[in-house]
Amino acid sequence: MRDPAANNTGWQTYKRLLSYVKHFWPALILAICGFILYALTQSAFASLMQYVPSAFEPEASTKELSGWEQQLGLATREGIRLFLPIAIISVVSVRGIGSYLGGYYISFVARNVVNRIRRDVFEHLTALPSGFFGRNNSGQLISTLTFNVEQVAAASSNAIKTLIREGLTVIALLAYLLYLDWKLSLLFFLAAPLIGLIIRIASSRFKRYSKRIQQSMGGVTHVASEAIRGQAIVRAFGGEAYENQRFEERCRASLKNELKLARVNEISTPIIQILTFSAIALLFWFGLDPTLFGDLNAGEFLAYITAASLVAKPLRQLTNVNASIQRGIAAAESIFEILDQSLEHDESGRPLTRFTGGLRLNNLSYQYPSADRQALNGVSFDAAPGQLIALVGRSGAGKTTLIDIIAGFIPAPSNSVWFDDNDASELTQQSIRRHVAIVTQDTVLFEDTIRANIAYGELANACEQDIISAAKSAHAWEFIQALPDGLDTQVGEGGASLSGGQKQRIALARAFLKNAPLLILDEATSALDNESERAINAAMPTITQNRTTLVIAHRLVTVERADLIIVMDQGAVVEQGTHLELLAKDGLYAHLHRSQFDD
Repeated sequence: MRDPAANNTGWQTYKRLLSYVKHFWPALILAICGFILYALTQSAFASLMQYVPSAFEPEASTKELSGWEQQLGLATREGIRLFLPIAIISVVSVRGIGSYLGGYYISFVARNVVNRIRRDVFEHLTALPSGFFGRNNSGQLISTLTFNVEQVAAASSNAIKTLIREGLTVIALLAYLLYLDWKLSLLFFLAAPLIGLIIRIASSRFKRYSKRIQQSMGGVTHVASEAIRGQAIVRAFGGEAYENQRFEERCRASLKNELKLARVNEISTPIIQILTFSAIALLFWFGLDPTLFGDLNAGEFLAYITAASLVAKPLRQLTNVNASIQRGIAAAESIFEILDQSLEHDESGRPLTRFTGGLRLNNLSYQYPSADRQALNGVSFDAAPGQLIALVGRSGAGKTTLIDIIAGFIPAPSNSVWFDDNDASELTQQSIRRHVAIVTQDTVLFEDTIRANIAYGELANACEQDIISAAKSAHAWEFIQALPDGLDTQVGEGGASLSGGQKQRIALARAFLKNAPLLILDEATSALDNESERAINAAMPTITQNRTTLVIAHRLVTVERADLIIVMDQGAVVEQGTHLELLAKDGLYAHLHRSQFDD
């Protein structure tokens, strides 16, 4: 059975979607006025048909004409011959004006609505906590931002255009039918309940199949983006056939649901047409019986049948548009699902205004919502301002989770992370991030110039001298100078025109330019050649001067100069001390050190 709550949810979603329209109400009013003109011309055209039979009679009409009809010359055959062509051209001209006003301004409203929704979704995505992106694949999110939003565009432009224009046309024609003969019109209305039932059944299927199409399109986008991003691995390991198969499976699922949607649409349309014209056939049967309905003369009956026939086309279009509306509702639900995601809990926090670099962890424990064990378990250590702290341990020891909490990507538990004398749980995460510069192992560069990638975001107004100084600190200035356009060189998508080491040095320069009191280097030298790594390690005392630095490194040679080395295993701190102290303990650090340097 169909869930009645589903229809209610769809209506609530559509009402929320239409709430965006209120910002553009002047254009919407113009569109509705245009559609009203369009709808009235349909009834006007049908009413002109009543004068056609009179043009073939010796006298213009067997009924008494009104004053304005006599003034227009409709009492004579010649008058009718002159009036009808002029009236038809006038009706069509007004119809064209109405169609233009309605069509253009409803498109104006729809495209602005879609533009605002797309901006809202993107702005919301950029403000969501990091955990959200861990639970959702990027392909699905990109599909929502592109494909699903375009489905909303169809629902709020062509669909609303058809809904208003054809809906008003149906209302105008039915009103004209009632005006001519309300008793005969009751026969025509017999088909209405059946038509409504068919539309209702089709709507539930349209929405169900539309949701499946959107999900399958997310899968298509995800597979395509993975294959394109990892094309070197695909070719190196002969994965072309495997990726083609994955892509074909996603496309086949999308095609299957598209065909189901088309089948429902194409079945419902002819059924509604059959019902509509069956009602018209009844009109002929009963309307031509003078003993039952003798109030209409030949001209009025012709006008009546013309108006009834004209109802069929807008009814058919209203049925077809139902598919677009249901697709739009299904797409809007996925969009509003993102917009309803809670942002970072910064409302009750206070900003971190001053931070000298003192960092204290007090029995920090953390467990991811979907995990069955703790990622961090009772981590404690102190870092004085200006110290170099190294975090080492096997993969999965909890180092990255610890960094994410300190850097403000994951909310810190109460009384567990302190910036100087400030409890991180009482601070806004955004203000924490303003005092932290981070270089991750996976280097992120944007499709822009080297200058824009170093002076990124809030650093965009940095002067050129500071940018050059940061590039020199990261040992990037030498290769930047050698490029044809220097700092204004375009790096390509993801830094495609640069080597791995060059990209990592630009990321280091970005962090140095921020000049934050806390610097985090998460395997920041992993892609550098030995010479560049030695140069940066030699410059580390200068780089870390007057700032606290946290370094994650698997190559232990890079952390030997650290003031404090934190050794982690299975989310807990198992050892801490200097390089020599930890070697003397002959524990996990000494084991890791020997495994790297025995040769």
